[in-house]
Amino acid sequence: MKNVTITVDEEVARWARVEAARRETSVSRLVGEMLAEKMRAETAYEISREAFFAIPPVRLSQPGDRYPRREELHDRAGLR
Repeated sequence: MKNVTITVDEEVARWARVEAARRETSVSRLVGEMLAEKMRAETAYEISREAFFAIPPVRLSQPGDRYPRREELHDRAGLR
């Protein structure tokens, strides 16, 4: 573990103390857990983003084909 000093507004510090007490932990551990969660979320997003862009694009229509009309796309009678 590494010690880090942070500076926050008094209102934020008050909230952190109350939240830490509610969770029965220290402010230090609360902040550490919040930062770790933020790190995991950003890492997961980057992994997902890279996986998405690694898939080559797929052509949805052939050159020269017309796009479907709105009525064709939203034809509910065809689904019944």
